[in-house]
Amino acid sequence: MAKRLTCDVVVVGAGMVGAACALYAARAGLDVHVVDRGPVAGGTTGAGEGNLLASDKEPGPELGLALLSARLWERLADELGTEIEYDPKGGLVVASTPRTLAALTDLAAGQRAAGVTADPVSAAELRELEPHLAPGMAGGVHYPQDAQVMPALAAAHLLRASGARLHTGWTVTGVARTADGAVAGVRTDRGDLYAPAVVNAAGAWGGDLAALAGVRLPVLPRRGFVLVTEPLPRMVRHKVYAADYVADVASDAAALRTSPVVEGTAAGPVLIGASRERVGFDRALSLPAVRALAAGAIGLFPFLERVRALRTYAGFRPYLPDHLPAIGPDPRLPGLFHACGHEGAGIGLAPGTGQLIAQALTAKTPELDLTPFRPERFDTDATIDGGNAS
Repeated sequence: MAKRLTCDVVVVGAGMVGAACALYAARAGLDVHVVDRGPVAGGTTGAGEGNLLASDKEPGPELGLALLSARLWERLADELGTEIEYDPKGGLVVASTPRTLAALTDLAAGQRAAGVTADPVSAAELRELEPHLAPGMAGGVHYPQDAQVMPALAAAHLLRASGARLHTGWTVTGVARTADGAVAGVRTDRGDLYAPAVVNAAGAWGGDLAALAGVRLPVLPRRGFVLVTEPLPRMVRHKVYAADYVADVASDAAALRTSPVVEGTAAGPVLIGASRERVGFDRALSLPAVRALAAGAIGLFPFLERVRALRTYAGFRPYLPDHLPAIGPDPRLPGLFHACGHEGAGIGLAPGTGQLIAQALTAKTPELDLTPFRPERFDTDATIDGGNAS
């Protein structure tokens, strides 16, 4: 006799991407359960700045996903109101030299051709947009589509809006299979959840979940720190960052890389990033990283030299070698779907990812071509020996 299904789909991960997958799967008519070994937004989501960006993406599949997600974020903001602290403040990318400005201008031209609003800003106009910006910049580009949410709040509200049944504090220990090798649900330390579909939205731990399912997905953690200042009047109006930030995002380097990213928040504190380094899941404070963040921020906004930093926190971006997430069904294991590996863009890309997963779960034509995101693209010739039959 066949085992009774607990639900239609189990989403593993209660961060922003998992919340979006649950929301759009539920809206597609599916009965959804979400399981996470920690609390809602207890991983990468809770350590993020909440950026919803098109400005930092080169033309290609990730930018297409960002534009889809931006449209969906606007709709979600209309539905949820101020609860997610959606702030369409726009982004400002600045170049300190004519050479970096030329490269930024070329990038913006390609982005405009892909549908991004990217307005050139002269050196004189920069101070009109950001009065406290350091003098001497060569120019920049204004991106009015860039926005921000409070990530932990947004994930919680998306989960609540989904109506999905939430199992926090449940650790997945295996992926159950049917006699013919398809997904049958997940095993956890609190009991088994049966379903014909499992979505891997485990973020930086997505590779571990894939291994439990017997497939390879080379997700690695990329540590980043954020500095948080004391509350201030709104002295930074946009998300402001240096043009070399885009190159840092695209870098494969394991060593520490930093580039200044500064933004004000509705609550008052200024958030300062961004650092990237591959050190495993080491949360230890890195004084070189924090000092570099502070110096870079002061270089953009000199007034910050007189402002106290109240705290710093670390998070782990889920990094895949080609800097694209894994999204969609896994042909190596029927019933397994992936929605992870977004690196530092998971908050912004979550709604589009959730919608694409829901379309794949219900056998509808995805709104975007999933080929660039296919999870098996890293395969060599073997899979990991994982989950057991049930």
